Amino acid sequence: MRLIRAAAAAVVLAVAGIAWFAAPASAATLTEVTNFGTNPTNLRMHLYVPNTVAARPAVLVAVHYCTGSGPAFYSGTEFASLADRYGFIVVYPSATRSGNCFDVSSPQALRRGGGSDPVAIMSMVTYVLQHNNGDPDRVFVTGASSGAMMTNVLLGDYPDVFKAGAAFAGVPFGCFATTDGSSWNSTCSSGQLNKTPQQWGDLVRAAYPGYTGPRPRMQVFHGTNDTTLSYPNFGEEIEQWTNVLGVSQTPVLTDQPQSGWTRTRYGNAGTMAPVEAISLAGVGHNVPLAGQAAMVIAFFGLNGTNPPPSSTPPSSPSPSSPSSPSGQPSNPPAGGCRVSYTVNSWNTGLTAAVTVTNGGSTAVNGWTLGFTLPSGQAVTSAWNATVTPASGAVTARNVSYNAAIPPGGSASFGFQANHTGNTGKPSAFTLNGTACTSV
Repeated sequence: MRLIRAAAAAVVLAVAGIAWFAAPASAATLTEVTNFGTNPTNLRMHLYVPNTVAARPAVLVAVHYCTGSGPAFYSGTEFASLADRYGFIVVYPSATRSGNCFDVSSPQALRRGGGSDPVAIMSMVTYVLQHNNGDPDRVFVTGASSGAMMTNVLLGDYPDVFKAGAAFAGVPFGCFATTDGSSWNSTCSSGQLNKTPQQWGDLVRAAYPGYTGPRPRMQVFHGTNDTTLSYPNFGEEIEQWTNVLGVSQTPVLTDQPQSGWTRTRYGNAGTMAPVEAISLAGVGHNVPLAGQAAMVIAFFGLNGTNPPPSSTPPSSPSPSSPSSPSGQPSNPPAGGCRVSYTVNSWNTGLTAAVTVTNGGSTAVNGWTLGFTLPSGQAVTSAWNATVTPASGAVTARNVSYNAAIPPGGSASFGFQANHTGNTGKPSAFTLNGTACTSV
């Protein structure tokens, strides 16, 4: 029967034109769950619980492509075998409408609690949290094609539920929106829908009006030869989620994990950066490829080598000294500097995203940014800089990889802080002792 199911899954994948490179997990059994809760679109739910599961397991929702199904995505990807290794639970939703695509276009789908498929998938998550002792602080979602679009939608609709997402060959939240009842948006699929980062971010924020809490991190994969959901959507996703998370669109790190794969990280150079993007040269709509599921699990922090994800953005260990030879910033910013400072606050916490721009004609080699935090604010963690002390008059100092700011260039960092009601911004900044202009 396992061979029959695997063969059937292979036929489905061939029809879809998507090649998967993985082996199904063999230890436990995929089980269908019925009557899991509110289900306005009659989705089906399949659940994979490893034989050895964590006492308080993380929950991963894995969403299939058009023409696919939950069982086919289970058989054709590595997520179940990784669940065996690391003890998390995987939920596999199945679309049942014609074409087996998920609703990522209707007004109902694009708002929190609006109905349609996102509400049904949230019922599945709630079921696992209640019946399998799932950890509500470690809920994640990944998907391919239609499932990648749903990943974007779920992060926008339910930012308080999902801690991170990973989208393979998808489009930004709201890109596929239609109002005529159609489920296909050709302008979006062809990569011709271009918006500013602010406009893309506003679409996400409008899905849950008034929400000011932490936002989920995002990882995106896309092939340069994708003709189904064209490659320009990759850049639009990056613009959207860097804006939502309040980090610079300038990558902190660029590397090649494999030949032809270009990885960029935004807001943090670590494995669990706020935004990570992997461009796949010469690859079409056939992702994820072999090994990429493991990259997703590492990004989520479920592989046992990273700490559990915390409030977005995550903190990252930072060296305590700058990279200039003397151990101190080597020069003031001749010609002036500009500082952009954006606050995202909630209840008793906030994150601040800071960008320092060198307005002069000579490079800055090693920098410290001085400013005074408003009363009641206290830094709890920082990324891309060390910030000391925790409150009052503080200094943010570069880390090893962003010490140099070329003329006209910029460096970005951020921090998370507690507050007692005052979520304001510092009134003044100095870079290496020279006053900067706030923008």
